[in-house]
Amino acid sequence: MKNINLEEVREKYKNNRDVISMFSGAMGLDIGLGKAGLNVVIGQDFEPSCVETIKANGHNVLGGDIRDIKPETLLKLTGLHVGEPFMICGGPPCQPFSTAGKRLGINDPRGSLFMDFIRMIDYIRPRFFIMENVKGIVSAPLKHVPEKEKIKDNLEQKQGTVLDVILSEFNKLGYKTVYGILDAVNYGVPQFRERFVLIGSRDNEDIFLPIPTHFQMHQNPDYRWKTAGEVIKDLESNPGEYTPLSDDRKKYLHMVPEGGNWRDLPQETIPVAMGGAYKSGGGKVGFYRRLSYAQPSPTITTSPAQKATMLCHPRQDRPLSIKEYARIQQFPDDWKFTGTISAQYRQIGNAVPVGLAEAIGRAVIATANKTSTIETKRFRGTSVHNKIKNAMKLGGSSYDD
Repeated sequence: MKNINLEEVREKYKNNRDVISMFSGAMGLDIGLGKAGLNVVIGQDFEPSCVETIKANGHNVLGGDIRDIKPETLLKLTGLHVGEPFMICGGPPCQPFSTAGKRLGINDPRGSLFMDFIRMIDYIRPRFFIMENVKGIVSAPLKHVPEKEKIKDNLEQKQGTVLDVILSEFNKLGYKTVYGILDAVNYGVPQFRERFVLIGSRDNEDIFLPIPTHFQMHQNPDYRWKTAGEVIKDLESNPGEYTPLSDDRKKYLHMVPEGGNWRDLPQETIPVAMGGAYKSGGGKVGFYRRLSYAQPSPTITTSPAQKATMLCHPRQDRPLSIKEYARIQQFPDDWKFTGTISAQYRQIGNAVPVGLAEAIGRAVIATANKTSTIETKRFRGTSVHNKIKNAMKLGGSSYDD
């Protein structure tokens, strides 16, 4: 850690709102933070197609492996100084912490990339940081580490879960943290999408996770969950590019009603349509899955045409298009995606929904501006208001006990 005079830094840079973005991808998180009022001065990513997408949209970007990037380089490129940036944000690659697959956790080399994210924060010392990831990171266990690897990587004290290690590292840096699982649908995103969000404060400020703004039930339609139909229905006649389905898959999809999946196929066709997956375990909800205009979209995946992760149009026999994907993730219509169609799906599918990112950004700004709470001398109707407060924190729509 580079030694800095925190009192001097706080006063000198108190009005700064500049953000350094890491693992930026297609910049969904960055667009949302920008809408909240922050200034993303540079992005960073390893994937060439993501780097080209960032460039195509007029943003500064540093390409390359974060493990080879020095924090001094980032500061030099932005013209910022240690302690000056308002925030560092990013989502270290999440594959090792996914709730699906092998869950290799910290033994997977990709799992160590969060240490490079921490390394940047340790040197640059931003006022805040945002780290997002898949929800599986909360319970991902640390796998057994051989003794020689413990010594090499200084892991001797790291036991429990991956999250325990992350929180411990930020605690060592003196950052106050708050974390939780947020569902994007509760923040005006037309999609069920749960993400782990960790917010940190260098100056021990009263950080909090954003309070939900949208609910399944609400007397005002502006505050109800947003549906897929609200954002993609107008694209029916001009959907743009998409990966076509094979004739066989299209034939079976044609039999699935709006909002349905493989379970809605005629019983006699299910074994053939499902193939080897028919006798496998699990719910298999992604097979022949068709969206409903009347509901929020399921979580956007990185490949809507794959048999197990289909995300198909509510009324047409095809996967969602790139345009429709982008709409559900709330990218602006003029946002440019580069690379192959598969790369574009992957960029959009891995992004943080813009509305969720904006809500997170607004929560941090409210903390910085000290405007998040209305102070009162007396709190009338305590039990009623506490029910509402608790429901909001949970993202619920009912205030009953």
